[in-house]
Amino acid sequence: MSAARAEGLRLDFVERDGEAGFAIENPNAPAQVRPITARDLQGKLAQGAVRLFDVRTPQEQAIAAIAGARLVDEAVRAEILELDRGTPLAFHCHHGVRSQAAAEFFVSQGFREVYNLRGGIDAWSREVDSKVPRY
Repeated sequence: MSAARAEGLRLDFVERDGEAGFAIENPNAPAQVRPITARDLQGKLAQGAVRLFDVRTPQEQAIAAIAGARLVDEAVRAEILELDRGTPLAFHCHHGVRSQAAAEFFVSQGFREVYNLRGGIDAWSREVDSKVPRY
């Protein structure tokens, strides 16, 4: 049974910048939440390559919002669960903690390309759009 999970596994010994160690690539590993920087998320949004969801409260969204982000409520959660599991999803909150939990939930539901905005909307305001208020 374990042989099937090891199919395609690559194990290399690499030396870089005076340090050495093992590099393991497993194409059969389960999906994980991928951290994404504000600048990288901006690029994906500009290309239409990801759907962005805001897991904060409506009150927080009224203070500061990223254009195009959908506030997650029960109806939006249900809509997401109807999407193809290959649909790229990104989540954000204020600093990235609540959105990490939301992203992990959707990975557990079978989504394979799920991002969490590192530093949340606060990072977005500092690195991408200073017009988005910080709070």
